[in-house]
Amino acid sequence: MRYVSTRGTAAELGFGDVLLTGLAADGGLYLPNEWPAGSPAPAEAPYARYAADVMWPFVEGAIDRSTFAGLTAEAYATFAVDEVVPLTELADGTILVELFWGPTLAFKDIAMQLLGRLFDHELDRRSEHVTIVGATSGDTGSAAIEAFRDRSNAEIVILHPAGRTSEVQRRQMTTVDAPNVHNIAIEGTFDDCQDLVKAMFGDERFRTRVRLAAVNSINWARVMAQVVYYHWAAGRIGRETAGLEVVVPTGNFGNVFAGRVAQRMGAPIDRFLVASNRNDILTRFLDSGELRIGTVEPTLSPSMDIQVSSNLERLLHELLDGDGAAVAATLAEFRESGQVSVPADVHARLVRSWAGERIDDDGTIEAIRRVHDESGIVVDPHTAVGVAAARRRRSGSRQLVMATAHPAKFPDAVERAIGSRPELPDHLGDLFDRPESYRTLPNDLDAVMAAVAEVAP
Repeated sequence: MRYVSTRGTAAELGFGDVLLTGLAADGGLYLPNEWPAGSPAPAEAPYARYAADVMWPFVEGAIDRSTFAGLTAEAYATFAVDEVVPLTELADGTILVELFWGPTLAFKDIAMQLLGRLFDHELDRRSEHVTIVGATSGDTGSAAIEAFRDRSNAEIVILHPAGRTSEVQRRQMTTVDAPNVHNIAIEGTFDDCQDLVKAMFGDERFRTRVRLAAVNSINWARVMAQVVYYHWAAGRIGRETAGLEVVVPTGNFGNVFAGRVAQRMGAPIDRFLVASNRNDILTRFLDSGELRIGTVEPTLSPSMDIQVSSNLERLLHELLDGDGAAVAATLAEFRESGQVSVPADVHARLVRSWAGERIDDDGTIEAIRRVHDESGIVVDPHTAVGVAAARRRRSGSRQLVMATAHPAKFPDAVERAIGSRPELPDHLGDLFDRPESYRTLPNDLDAVMAAVAEVAP
C-alpha cells in the first residue's frame, strides 16, 4: 500500500513513513492510493483478531503480520471489557456503539493504544527518537499521553485550550507523572492549538531539528484503527442492515471519516448523520455546501467545540475527484477569507449519503435525561448530541450512534441532567487528589516552538 497527499505534490510514502510523518510536506493529509475490501465481523471473532485482519492491507509490507497481530492484541488487552466495543440497544431501538472502555474512557483510546505500540516498533527498528506534538479539545490529549507515557524513544507535548476542557479531561492529562510527558495550556481555542501544531509542521527546519511527529487525527494510522469498529458494529447487528444510518457526534471529522472509509471498503452503511453542537460548521456545510468559519463557543460537549475540522480535507479530496490542486486552492480560499463553497454538483453528490444536525446545550441535557429515564443508561454530553440528532432525523432506518466518551468525564453536565454524578472507574478514583503539572502560554507560535524545543532530544 502506498499513500498520497490530499494536496497532490508531496511524495508517495509507505506506511512506516506515513506513521512517523503525520502531515505531508505539502500541508496535506495522507490517504491510501486504493481502498481494500473489508467485511462485517463474524459473530465469533474476537475484536483484536478481527481488527488486525481489517487493518492488514494498510500496513502490509511495513511490518510482519504476526508482529502486527501481537501489537493489536496488546493494545486491546488494555480495555475494561472483553468485547472492546460492546453494543447497547436503547428503549427506542437506537443502538449505541460503546467506544469508551479504554484506559482514558474515550474513543480515542481505540486508535491511540495501537498507535503507541506502532510508534515504538517503527522507532526501535530505525533506532530513532521523536518529539510528538498534538492538540486536543479534551480527549485526544489524555489518550495520547496514556499511550506514550514512559516510552524511551518519544517526548510528547500536548496543547490544550486553557479553561475549555472539562476538569476530568484536563486532569487526565496534567496529573500524569512521566518524564517524557509535557502539557501546555494555550490561551485560546482548540482551533488555535491545532493551528499552532500545523504551523510547527509547516516549518521544515524546525520540524527536522526536533524530529516532529503527529498523533492527532491528521495521522492516517489514527483513522485506520477507527475504521475497524464500523465494520465490527455492522457485523454485530446482523446481515439485514439495509437502510443503516450511522450517527456520529464529531468536531474534527476524523471519527466519521473513518466510517466513510469502512463504507468504501464495503461496510453496509447507507448514510452518515453528522451531529454537531452549536459549533455547527459541519452541519451548515452539509446543508448548503458552504464552509463559513465562526467563533468557537464553549458548550457542554467541549470536544466538539471546533470550527476548523482537519479531516474534512480527506472528504474534500474524494469530492473533488482526487484533484490535489483543487483541494489546496479550496482550503487556501477558506483560510484567507473564512468561507468557501463547493460546486453545486459536488454538493448534490454529498447529500446523497451525508446529512448534519445541530443540537444545543438544552437539547443535550434533555437527551441525557431522556435516555436515563427510558433506558436506565447514562450517556455523556457528546453521545447525547448524537442520540438527539438521531431522534430528530429518524426516518425508519436502523440507527447506530457512536458513543464516544464515558459519562464520568463530564460529571457536571450529567448531574445537571439527572441530578447525580457518575463515578469514575477505580483506576481514576484518586484523580482529583493527584498533583497537576502544566504551563500556560499565549497563542504565540514562537513561544510554543521554544517550549517544544526545550524538551526535544
